[in-house]
Amino acid sequence: MDLEVCVDSVESALAAERGGAKRVELCSDLLEGGITPGAGLIASVRQRIAIGLYVMIRPRGGDFCSTDLEFEVMREEIAQARNLGADGVVLGLLDPQGHVDVGRTRTLVELARPLDVTFHRAIDMTPDLPAAVDDVIATGANRILTSGGAPSALRGMGEIARMVEAAQGRIAIMAGGGIRAGNIAAIADGTGAREFHSSVRTAVPSPVRFRKPGMAMGDLHGREYRRYTVREHSVRDLLAALHQSALESLPA
Repeated sequence: MDLEVCVDSVESALAAERGGAKRVELCSDLLEGGITPGAGLIASVRQRIAIGLYVMIRPRGGDFCSTDLEFEVMREEIAQARNLGADGVVLGLLDPQGHVDVGRTRTLVELARPLDVTFHRAIDMTPDLPAAVDDVIATGANRILTSGGAPSALRGMGEIARMVEAAQGRIAIMAGGGIRAGNIAAIADGTGAREFHSSVRTAVPSPVRFRKPGMAMGDLHGREYRRYTVREHSVRDLLAALHQSALESLPA
């Protein structure tokens, strides 16, 4: 069983590698669910980790129905990620009806080759997840990241299991969304998934001592004085719980 860790910094990527993750998904702005990281961050992470590096390709937050101009941006971002040494990209496009945009997604998948491609949790916004699995297969992507159309993988276990069944081994189904050491075994047992994705982030206070009252740089007040990071021990705890689950599932 494989673990992918979502990170937004060099420090978190290093912690994920030390903790035993197979790969990282590199994003910026995780408050928006992740957008494309800058070239400097991609290059710095690539220089420092040897595990797989998958780069989020998403030019903005919000919905997954992209304009023609945004589609061109995604094309450029894929080329840049490949040139900077990424092992894979993570993307997803939907049409105005909320279905997988098979044609344009296939174009991006072909452009990304030989890199692996993960279709991200945009699939959780579609009206029929098992049907969407077939649509993503038609794009040529390698895997699907999903919470089963629910706020968390734990709540979406039944739907993830149906997606695994619908995939029939034709594409990997990676469970993600709120996965922690305390629930990963139940999610593995309840879904049949073999790949797992977690941000496993910990909030840490800012070292800045001066706090300016009433001042905020964005919509979330107080965010300026808090950081989120991945801790090595948190990744190790996740993997230990996952491996213990695998051992317990072996026949006696």
